[in-house]
Amino acid sequence: MTLSETAYAKINLALHVRRRREDGYHELETLFAFVDDGDRLSASPADRDHLTTHGEFAGKIDDPFGNIVAKALTALPHGKGWAVDLDKRLPVAAGLGGGSADAGAVFRMVERARGLPDDWQAKAAKLGADVPACVLSRPCIGTGTGTELEEVAENDLAGCPVLLVNPRVPVPTGPVFKAWDGKDRGAMPKGSLREIALCGRNDLEDPAIGICPQVADVLAALKRTEPFLARMSGSGATCFALYDSCDAMRAAAEAIARDHPEYWQMTGALR
Repeated sequence: MTLSETAYAKINLALHVRRRREDGYHELETLFAFVDDGDRLSASPADRDHLTTHGEFAGKIDDPFGNIVAKALTALPHGKGWAVDLDKRLPVAAGLGGGSADAGAVFRMVERARGLPDDWQAKAAKLGADVPACVLSRPCIGTGTGTELEEVAENDLAGCPVLLVNPRVPVPTGPVFKAWDGKDRGAMPKGSLREIALCGRNDLEDPAIGICPQVADVLAALKRTEPFLARMSGSGATCFALYDSCDAMRAAAEAIARDHPEYWQMTGALR
């Protein structure tokens, strides 16, 4: 039996950095959302675990045998072995949780095949702060380092057209957090998904722009297409724009492709 899953692109509709913790991590409040497209994975029974990677961004994976997909397979009982095929369609170090999303897809395939252990969330968190949310791949609020999850009471952005744009410049997470100015600008607001997104912010946007000025160019290009929200995701450099209609989103994607053919983009809808 062959299993297949989409590793849904993760975006942070809001990302509030509250303080640096004594353990060196940062205390966060973030609103996770997921696009209905991303990397593609499939798995079939094999004598041993084996990972094959291809796609536009496969060459950006430094160690395909030691990456997060292989680690997710090691973390979960899944039988004798799986041959996993990864179509790497999302850019790497892009604020989209690409590796975490891939791991989340592995968890969901294991869940369908054998079920997940009771401590799956702890196992996922050991792989990365975004991985538990990426296993769920539906809107949720993350606190702590992002691993403590709470469902959003009202998802009034389900099906919302979204455009993702990346300047094809990788931005590692560590330096962006290090460049954060340490100021607590207040808690993430309460409310529906749309209300939190509109009233929230991304505290890593300015430090990311300081490291990668192209982020500001992407944001400016997106805002010219008149979305109701444009913001950087995660630690960058991908930015997203939300629209009230598919026609507006498609027109924006065409304009970005015409004016900035060097940019990577993906269109879809929020889950």
